[in-house]
Amino acid sequence: MKLFLGTGLVEEADASVSPFDRGFTLGDGLFETLRIKGGRVLRVEAHLARLAAGAGVLGIPLPALDLGTALAQTAEANGLSEGVLRLTLTRGPGPRGVLPRAEPKPTLVMTAAPLSPPLPPARLVIAQGTRRNDRSPLAHVKSLNYLDGILARQEAARRGVDDAILLNTRDGVAETSIANLFAVIDGVLVTPPLSEGVLPGVMRAEVIAAGASERPLTVDDIAAADEILLTSALGIRSVATLEGRPLLSTAAADRLRALIEGA
Repeated sequence: MKLFLGTGLVEEADASVSPFDRGFTLGDGLFETLRIKGGRVLRVEAHLARLAAGAGVLGIPLPALDLGTALAQTAEANGLSEGVLRLTLTRGPGPRGVLPRAEPKPTLVMTAAPLSPPLPPARLVIAQGTRRNDRSPLAHVKSLNYLDGILARQEAARRGVDDAILLNTRDGVAETSIANLFAVIDGVLVTPPLSEGVLPGVMRAEVIAAGASERPLTVDDIAAADEILLTSALGIRSVATLEGRPLLSTAAADRLRALIEGA
């Protein structure tokens, strides 16, 4: 595999990152996952806008290069017409301690991988062991620190399902460990607003533009939903069960896949 490191493409065997990189030692960085379809990297501008917003929150300077071109080069170098790109940006190497150096030297890595087969409808539970911190500015940043999501996903695995819904500090519904959540309630497709501790997903924005509305959701709301679906940069996934209750409808998910997925 070839990857983009710093300012250009290198072979995987020749790539290295400092063991003192703050992305490794402190999770001090950001990432974006992008879909490749038909040889084209989808929704590049939206992903890079979110990256820039996150870099602004963390105070990490963006590299002085055309990131969109670098992503396309990474996809092409690996011969992928259908696949996944990951862009990782860290604050770079630093001394011991939490306070960053005044002039960081960020590390940029882009990797590519084939697209996995489509996933079956998801079985969900509500996470009991961790919460989404809706009061933190990091709730809206796609940071390298994914430990709440990891804990929720481990809990889901122990309970024999595919993923877990994270509630926020006020018991409102936020999202799952890796995806934004939408529900059809009384015939209306709704999703929690960003103020509930929700990551501003790129596909989420597409679904809202297609007619979904935002409002806070409770556990009781989603327990009574006719349909639940999950969105990420890689697509739209139906939900088969929530806490063991079957969700038989996939109408909204099917319509949205036909309308926007891969567009």
